Amino acid sequence: MGKRTRQKKTRGLGLVYQPKYVDPETGKRKTAATWWIQFYVRGVRYRESSRSTNRADAVRLLKHRLSEAAAGKPVGIEVERTTFEDLAQILLDDYRANERRSLRRVTAGVKHLREFFGNCRAIDITEDRINAYVVQRKEQGAANATINRELAALKRAFRLAGRKAGTPPRFQMLRENNTRKGFFEAEQFQAVLKHLPDELKPVFQVAYITGWRVPSEILTRRWQHVDFEGNWLRLEPGETKNEEGRMFPLIPELREILLAQRERTRQLELATGRVIPWVFHREGKPIKDYYTGWDKACRLAGYPDRVAHDLRRTAVRNLERAGVSRSAAMRMTGHKTESIYRRYAIVDEAMLRESAEKLAVFHDAAKQNARCKVVPLKARDVMDAPQESD
Repeated sequence: MGKRTRQKKTRGLGLVYQPKYVDPETGKRKTAATWWIQFYVRGVRYRESSRSTNRADAVRLLKHRLSEAAAGKPVGIEVERTTFEDLAQILLDDYRANERRSLRRVTAGVKHLREFFGNCRAIDITEDRINAYVVQRKEQGAANATINRELAALKRAFRLAGRKAGTPPRFQMLRENNTRKGFFEAEQFQAVLKHLPDELKPVFQVAYITGWRVPSEILTRRWQHVDFEGNWLRLEPGETKNEEGRMFPLIPELREILLAQRERTRQLELATGRVIPWVFHREGKPIKDYYTGWDKACRLAGYPDRVAHDLRRTAVRNLERAGVSRSAAMRMTGHKTESIYRRYAIVDEAMLRESAEKLAVFHDAAKQNARCKVVPLKARDVMDAPQESD
């Protein structure tokens, strides 16, 4: 009874104790030699071994934990043991379990984070350490947007870990000003196309026309998504970045590309005796790596700084040039908001020249109208009016 009263009185400050246990061999109740501590923070009870048989060590640990709690720092043995590797594993497991399409990007980000924080405990990843990481990544030539994606991954890891990672540090994101302005003129794209491997040529031809994302929206197409009878190329709901389905009309050029690809696929199916469900493939197998072929073709064509995503910007610009309504174009390319679409609707020099020519025609027409001699109606009526007789 006295012991319970003592525990109740010290509940707010915590207590040190030696746990009781029953010896499995003798059945007798014994007292452990190791001292433990117990304390409460915001109504949550924490228990932790001092790993010592000396009561004074346990008292010092208890005071340390209480001072950490008073300062707002995370407490508990779980927090002490949680490392960066634990955070990384929690993050990657979440992405794999939910089949997130950005797993590849996050994995690359974790690799850079690991190089800096690999041996850190979670509670040692503080704001000043994060700032040091940012400085190092900038020295390595990483763009602000890239660093932000890496910091976002770390921030999410802390959120997924919850209480076991303690109080997460403050994340200060960098200002991004990396809106790319790359696009292809028709002759530039043809120059790159000439150097592409045969299995990649139709992939990028479709990307040039549709503006669809190469890895997630083009290379994933199966023949069930090509409707030659209805003249549509389809993306099912859930396959796109915004989770909405999408259809692109098979304009003659696109239809011709897909029909040729279908014929090549049939020839390969006959030769190998197996069904190939993929629209775009490498000897019947899904294409996983297109970067090597793309980068080499761009380099040989004289455009080494171009990326495949430039084709998305090019498609949007071509839709603008063709006069396709913005609402229809957004449905075709998959842009959910007009603000994002406008970032891709690049006004280049050619479009400005076309606009200038139209403006010049307007002003010439206005000048021609101004030069026309107009006879005032009233004066004309007075001259032609018959004279009244007396």
